[in-house]
Order: sequence, then C-alpha cells, then structure tokens
Amino acid sequence: MNTKILENLGKNIKKYRIDSSLTQEQLAEKVGVHPTYIGKLEGGKNNPSTTMVFKITRALKITLPQIFDFDKK
Repeated sequence: MNTKILENLGKNIKKYRIDSSLTQEQLAEKVGVHPTYIGKLEGGKNNPSTTMVFKITRALKITLPQIFDFDKK
C-alpha cells in the first residue's frame, strides 16, 4: 500500500480511537493484536489486512468509508 495512504489511515485510526476514549492497549485487546501493532498502524508503519481494518472499524464503531476518508480537514 502507498506510504501516504498508510500514514492517513494511521491518523484516522488514532483520531477515532481517541474519539472513542480508548487507549492503544484497549483497542488492541478488542481486535486481538499486541498494542505495539496498533502503535505501528497509527504511525503508518504497518500495512493492515482487510480483515484487520474491518475489525478496527467495528471496534471503533465507525464505517469503512469513515476510516478511509482522507479529505476531511
């Protein structure tokens, strides 16, 4: 996946995680990964699978279009 896409995806994951009042550890527990994985995702360093993106959106109670909306200011 393109580096800029991964960075924007990571920013959105972090934004919605914070909006949901979750720590990285809490989100990691909800989706079944180690907290460092969430940290790397938020930093744009990991390329998540489609399944993982779906799990994250479910855990954050958002839609797939929301997590991929990179045009919001």
